Amino acid sequence: MSAPCGFILHAHVKPEKAEAFETLFRAYVEPSRAEPGCVEYHMLRDAQDPNLFIFFEVWASAEAFAAHTALPHMQRFHEQRMDYLSQDFVIRPIEMLSQASAAAAAPARTSVDQP
Repeated sequence: MSAPCGFILHAHVKPEKAEAFETLFRAYVEPSRAEPGCVEYHMLRDAQDPNLFIFFEVWASAEAFAAHTALPHMQRFHEQRMDYLSQDFVIRPIEMLSQASAAAAAPARTSVDQP
């Protein structure tokens, strides 16, 4: 089984593009969460710097993340990203040390629940 692929991404956007960037990526959140292999997908905006967006993503595997980035809308954005960004993405790979929130929020199964 492949190891999870996780990262925190900082997107420093041009001030005049911040609202357009937010609108664009808000539309991607739920579809990304619904993709096979998506464990966590969160879009955040820095409270002190409104031009800094932070993404926290965990994918079941590098292959699942590759499938996500290969989608036409993600390819299109990647090609046009510098129209929005003041500098290229800053990406920090992470290692998951705790359960994903979806797994932690799911009720524990008891022996009665199990088939």
